[in-house]
Amino acid sequence: MEQTYHNPVLLNESIQHLIHNPDGIYVDCTFGGGGHSKAILEKLSNKGKLFAFDQDDDAQKNTLDDSRFTLINQNFRYIEKYLRFYGINKIDGILADLGVSSHQFDVGHRGFSTRFDGELDMRMNINQALSAKEVINEYSEEQLADILYYYGELKSARRMAREITEERVQNKITSTSQLKEIFDYLPKSKSNKILAQLFQAVRIEVNQELEALKELLTQSKNIIHTNGTLVMISYHSLEDRLVKKFLKTGLFQGEPEKDVFGNWEKPFVAKPSKTIIPSNEEISENPRARSAKMRVGIKL
Repeated sequence: MEQTYHNPVLLNESIQHLIHNPDGIYVDCTFGGGGHSKAILEKLSNKGKLFAFDQDDDAQKNTLDDSRFTLINQNFRYIEKYLRFYGINKIDGILADLGVSSHQFDVGHRGFSTRFDGELDMRMNINQALSAKEVINEYSEEQLADILYYYGELKSARRMAREITEERVQNKITSTSQLKEIFDYLPKSKSNKILAQLFQAVRIEVNQELEALKELLTQSKNIIHTNGTLVMISYHSLEDRLVKKFLKTGLFQGEPEKDVFGNWEKPFVAKPSKTIIPSNEEISENPRARSAKMRVGIKL
């Protein structure tokens, strides 16, 4: 297995909540280095099956040699379509460890990390047309400002968008170092955090991460058996808020329609009701786990 992939976060907790039927069919929506998938297979019987999704071609090198396992080289937003292709209409559980893998951060030429100089890319699927280069150089100032504000939660989004558009008039911005240099006036105490928020915002736009997450959650209502499980691990508040709202109401915004008794049709119930976070021991061994939050839903 490729060693540059991160150690799976909340491994024991996620498997404990996910697997309730060893003979069942499960989906790992974010295969990566295969850490979660390998642990799932260890808990399944010979009758069990595991399907995994990953749109990154690099992840295909980590496939597992197990007759119960199928790796699908696609975005998890197409989960229902591809499961139907394999003759699967209902499953027993879904696990998704959202965000970017350590491998993607550590491969400088992919452009995900502020630590390395690389091409402005940030595509999880290298075959798609839109990359960070197009977002930074072709989006309007208003579009950039909205992305930085909503996806990066940057208070100075409008000023930063203006500075990007002013710079690209002089020189096309093609590398991560060029993008960072625009903001070399930032104080060192704030620079790393602000640049991380900037890169996060652009990455989310390039990969349509929040839209893909919404599509996955919406389809989960149709394909998970009653009493099946939905296990979601997120790393920033944008993802976590969507998951929390969905588990509470079945929606992503607004309030559900209630009957005369104040009840509504909920697809899932959160169990446990509180967010699950890594232990201090896990964080010390695996710093990537620091911001992880896990929420579990049981299909009603």
